[in-house]
Amino acid sequence: MKTDSEKKRFKLFNMNKDGKGVYEEEDRKPTFLFFFKLLWRKFSQLIRLNLMLLVQVIPIIVFLYVYFAGTKTPTATELTYAPLYGISQITKSPSLTALLDIQSIQMGIPVFSPVVMIVLISLAILLAITFGWINTGAAYVLRGLFRGDPVFIWSDFFYAIKRNFKQAFLMGILDFVCIVVLVVDFIFFYNKTGSYLNDVMYFMIFAIAIIYIVMRFYMYQLLITFDLKIMKILKNSLIFTVLGIKRNLMALLGIIVVIVLNVLLIAAFLSIGVSIPLFLPFFYVMALMCFITTYAAYPVIDKYMIAPYVNDSKSEEADALEAPEEIEE
Repeated sequence: MKTDSEKKRFKLFNMNKDGKGVYEEEDRKPTFLFFFKLLWRKFSQLIRLNLMLLVQVIPIIVFLYVYFAGTKTPTATELTYAPLYGISQITKSPSLTALLDIQSIQMGIPVFSPVVMIVLISLAILLAITFGWINTGAAYVLRGLFRGDPVFIWSDFFYAIKRNFKQAFLMGILDFVCIVVLVVDFIFFYNKTGSYLNDVMYFMIFAIAIIYIVMRFYMYQLLITFDLKIMKILKNSLIFTVLGIKRNLMALLGIIVVIVLNVLLIAAFLSIGVSIPLFLPFFYVMALMCFITTYAAYPVIDKYMIAPYVNDSKSEEADALEAPEEIEE
């Protein structure tokens, strides 16, 4: 018979004992409270994932800095401005002057040197090529974190890229082009608001951008989970923007809260001369926002695309097991 000390020593080295991180009979229903519980549990892994996502963030930051901090020249955006200006040099009239005033709205256009232009184009090409791969790897890791799967950040990240290499590349190019077009259109019509048509176009672009942002919650999760063509992925993502509208709105609200809190934190510390918070978002913000979108989107995918299939498979297996008995009878 074993003594108490032997029992304790045996338990100390018992390799079959449940380790830290094993939660038996845990209610994993994706509720609001469970989000914070899961976030606390996975936060260290999100930090490591965020450091990998910096490969995607740094080119964007450099591009935005050069765009907003560089030299700009005022330029008229209306094509009819130049002819009207030429006519105004020959003849004068009240109607021509009024029309010229309307058409003379100008925007600040950045002026880049050839070297800067080459650097920006290179960054844009690099970002476009790697855009889909990075998002695919991150989506796979985040899905594992949400489902409670064993996750190895580095190996899982590149496993997902290798497994979906071609489709992730094509999806990334399409995604990158859509984002660039929406951003350019948004900036263009934002600087031209004032007339009825331009105001309508501005709000239309804004609405389309919101819809596309929500679609991106689902695009890469569908890509890594199902064998679907890209157009089917986009169609299903658009459908899920409606089917999961409650969770989508909560995710958008969560992203806004994260951004606002970080801006307020940075502003508060800068007001007292502390600049360290400027670098803190580089350690967690991207991964945190992606985690929020995954937490919102994956339960919707599971409800409408995974659970029905699993239930049908179980029903078919049950029918197959009962069939011999029916034959014998």
